[in-house]
Amino acid sequence: MRVQTRHTPGFGVARVLLDPGEAVRAAPETLLASRFGVAETPAGRGGVRAGKSTTAVYTAPSDGGWIDFAPLRPGDVYPLDVGGGTGWSVHRDAVLVQPASVRHDTGWVPLQQLFGADSGFLEHYSGTGPLVLAAPGPVDAFELGKGELVTVRPDYLLAYPDTVQCRLRALDPGGAQSLRTGEGLAVDFAGPGTVLVHARNRRLSGS
Repeated sequence: MRVQTRHTPGFGVARVLLDPGEAVRAAPETLLASRFGVAETPAGRGGVRAGKSTTAVYTAPSDGGWIDFAPLRPGDVYPLDVGGGTGWSVHRDAVLVQPASVRHDTGWVPLQQLFGADSGFLEHYSGTGPLVLAAPGPVDAFELGKGELVTVRPDYLLAYPDTVQCRLRALDPGGAQSLRTGEGLAVDFAGPGTVLVHARNRRLSGS
């Protein structure tokens, strides 16, 4: 699977190029166009989120094919290269296209430790391949050296690798907080690794 992007960062579109028989998973309402012959199979609930509850599997015909996916709201699209034995924690509403070679790791222990029994604003993915993310604004990155620290608000957080250490804390212990949306919280990161953010508030943009 290869990914080409266009119209970024304001109204990004991701073109997914598939080998013969290769498949990806995405929400049906994000499919803009595809080469004739690409097969669609309902996949039910789970997997790709992006604010939607149902997904489908799209499989290329015997001679390969392409599919264009567009987020439901304006913003950037970003192919995240998952691989090398390192997984990524990704905002639960950010995944636009998931290749078959990338797994959604439900019940990943470090996120359970971060959020407890609640369903938090992050999900974990591992495997090999480009996981296509949708962001409400241009994607930026903090390249952290060993022991280097940065604090990010959850409304702007997109993804970070397993090499990065993180801590979740309340901005105001007596104020309103939500583990699902990140309201009232901050995330402290320590390198080494890359923390991906987007330059627009997720909640204010309606994503």
